[in-house]
Amino acid sequence: MNTTPRNPVPAVAMALAAFAAAWAASATGLPAQATPVPEPGQQVALVTGSTSGLGRELALRLGARGDHVIVHGRNEERGAEVVDAINAEGPGSARFYRADFASLSEVRQFAELLLADYDRLDILINNAGFGSAPDERLLTEDGHEYRFQVNYLSTFLLTHMLMRRLLASAPSRIVNVSSGAQTPIDFDDVMIEKNFSGRRAYAQSKLAQVMFTHDLAEELAGTGIVVGSLHPATYMPTEMVRRAGATPRATIAEGADATMRVVDSDDFESGQYFSGLRPTRANDQAYDPEARAELKRLSQELTGIRCRMGRCRFVGGSSE
Repeated sequence: MNTTPRNPVPAVAMALAAFAAAWAASATGLPAQATPVPEPGQQVALVTGSTSGLGRELALRLGARGDHVIVHGRNEERGAEVVDAINAEGPGSARFYRADFASLSEVRQFAELLLADYDRLDILINNAGFGSAPDERLLTEDGHEYRFQVNYLSTFLLTHMLMRRLLASAPSRIVNVSSGAQTPIDFDDVMIEKNFSGRRAYAQSKLAQVMFTHDLAEELAGTGIVVGSLHPATYMPTEMVRRAGATPRATIAEGADATMRVVDSDDFESGQYFSGLRPTRANDQAYDPEARAELKRLSQELTGIRCRMGRCRFVGGSSE
């Protein structure tokens, strides 16, 4: 049987196209892989930090119930494993995107890719985070305290950039995975240049997430977007907990149960904070309008983004 193409030009063109696609995927932070797209009417869910731990379990659960899951992380190999598991088991589908939340430019590029690739977003679970260990002051490439940016600032930027998709898909849901570890923000030393501790940095960033949740709930009232935050469970057996040397007290399944309740339930008021399955009160600073206004001002300044009802612009840039 003759396997030589009758006309080699199309074959060469196809090879070049495949090479270009693989190069483009690598250049944008995407691995070269099959790229399933959502079926008509299929819910689209983004889980940040979903290559391990709680985020991985949430991605698998969403895929198992039929959602199209956008898997996010820094490790392409682990991301591909989660995507393969979802696509193999069905009935949902998945696709992986790589982005490092220690880089605001990567977060912005990540959001721009999602806006180009998806015309809907029903669920956003902001789960990516970095814990209290090691107990040393680290800086991101943007020069910000590491935990404050990875756990909060990048979430602030990503959420606002994706807001128009969430609005267009309403009723939709935003869930911020926070923690019971909460420390008031010292606005005179937000980057903790004095008296640093990893526990303080982590707890400050987690309270910032709760404050952000309250602000979003007020801004989005009447839009069909419900926002919630929670402490999913205490010391689940995750990499973050192992790195801190803590003994697990709860299972990842328990944390996922609590998170999925906030994803799915219609029995709570937008802006509510939960500890596990129980609605509860966060640190007092979360309910201080002046502190929240100062955090919002600072966050806009550090990320450069200004948004109103899904339309965003960057300082010195154009409208999104």
